[in-house]
Amino acid sequence: MSGPALAPDTAMVLGIASTAMPFARTREAAAERWLRILRGNGEVGEALRALGVSEGRLADAGGSVDLDQAGGADGEDRDAVARVTAHAVRLARERDGVGVTTVDVLIAVMRVYGSDFDRVLRAHGTSRDAVIECLGWARRQGEVAGWHMRAPAG
Repeated sequence: MSGPALAPDTAMVLGIASTAMPFARTREAAAERWLRILRGNGEVGEALRALGVSEGRLADAGGSVDLDQAGGADGEDRDAVARVTAHAVRLARERDGVGVTTVDVLIAVMRVYGSDFDRVLRAHGTSRDAVIECLGWARRQGEVAGWHMRAPAG
């Protein structure tokens, strides 16, 4: 990979995600898996734990797209780890980062999963804004909040 390297905790998050995401049946279930993985690693993990995000899985709240109906194993949503990784690398480049951090991955997950990730955060008793503020990114809150609404590049 040219450009910023993956920080060790980021490499771990993406590695775990690549084995976990194929088993998610809905986008919301995938968003839940991302949250659980991020909770255990890096700066994002510290922030999520500080906000009281538990490790326990919540019951599926429904209202999310079934990935089998969205295209099955070869569908676009099955490439979520690649899309999250590409967005995270792009974010690291935009901030002239030396490496891709778990914060870059979190923001990329927020962008890729949008309202599904927001629902999972709410179910765990927090919000996108609270996580961003806890990470000290309050000054960029508006920019980050809007990323999931823009059409993904590429």
